[in-house]
Amino acid sequence: MITRNPQEETALPVIQSTFKPAWWLRGAHAQTIWSSLLRLKPRLNIEWQRVELPDGDFIDLAWAGPQTGKTVLLLHGLEGSVHSSYASGLMHALGRRGYRTCVMHFRGCGRGPNRLPVWYHSGQSDEPQRILEYLREQMHIEVYAAVGFSLGGNVLLKWLGERGEDTLLQRAAVVSVPFQLAHAAQGMNAGFSRLYQWYLTTSMRKKYKRKYARVASPLHVDIDKLGTFWQFDDQVTAPLHGFDGVEDYYARASSRQFIPRIRVPTLILHARDDPFMYAHTPPTPDELPDNVWLELTEHGGHVGFISGRIPGLAQYWGERRLLEWIDNNA
Repeated sequence: MITRNPQEETALPVIQSTFKPAWWLRGAHAQTIWSSLLRLKPRLNIEWQRVELPDGDFIDLAWAGPQTGKTVLLLHGLEGSVHSSYASGLMHALGRRGYRTCVMHFRGCGRGPNRLPVWYHSGQSDEPQRILEYLREQMHIEVYAAVGFSLGGNVLLKWLGERGEDTLLQRAAVVSVPFQLAHAAQGMNAGFSRLYQWYLTTSMRKKYKRKYARVASPLHVDIDKLGTFWQFDDQVTAPLHGFDGVEDYYARASSRQFIPRIRVPTLILHARDDPFMYAHTPPTPDELPDNVWLELTEHGGHVGFISGRIPGLAQYWGERRLLEWIDNNA
């Protein structure tokens, strides 16, 4: 069993972060919106690969970085892709450090709708397992580390807990995870956070219509009436993927319950002011095993963590922190 190394940051399970947000982006919503909508994306030379699955469906991979570098697998968030600013930004930073990166697109999030009636959800931990096995067995690539953002972080933590020591990863990190999905659904249905809910559910409804214009939907639902995550997950996500309603889906897919069983050195980076959930949503120190660190920042929003003294010249502290962790220097 891997235990805490005193040279790795601290022997305490909770790291009180030194992150200081940009004074001109101090609020949670400013951090969140800048990161997702206003950040300039770096230019990347992306190589696409389609992996055929045994069930007749496929998963799209997007590769970048030097061919000879250690491989880092990235799992995107809800309605995300390689084109999401957090993914492209980290890929660029990792590439400059000599790493080869691969974004695994959940079903329907790649270069086109997936073939089967199902698509993706927050507990789909069998997908990274399939991809890691494919990379190892078919391409002879050993993945060094994995990073998950938001929904992808929930999937990664769940998978790490399910697999225990049998992951073949050396390190893992997650950012802004909705550890308890019911909290996220409730938090996103209140106050200004309803704007994020509207934006994401609008994208999900459009994707539903595009997908089922090609294949017959197994559901009888008025998709235009599903304006909240709770409604969408209850009438679409849960029945599509074999859950007994939204409560069953949230209970079984939430990652917090799997964290005590993680055996790979893992960094959890989270802001206390994340507007997608509540301050009490993250795990408590007694839930963290010896090889998991929870780094809490007072500010940072959802996948934000932006610093910088000059307005408009953002510095992406979160990426630097992830690089330190993956380099095993923190």
